[in-house]
Amino acid sequence: MSRIKVTLKRSTIGATAKQVDNVKGLGLRKIGQSRELENTPAVRGMVKQVLHLVECEEIQG
Repeated sequence: MSRIKVTLKRSTIGATAKQVDNVKGLGLRKIGQSRELENTPAVRGMVKQVLHLVECEEIQG
């Protein structure tokens, strides 16, 4: 299965509680922090909810 790299680019200050929970659920805490996650429908849905706060790229291999 492919993987995606998710990086927190903007602060969660001012975001709704659901958005903050999604960012925490992705394993991101600080701006600039990145995580490599499995490309599953659940993860893609979480990323979609906070797309304005994160940057996402697909990793080959």
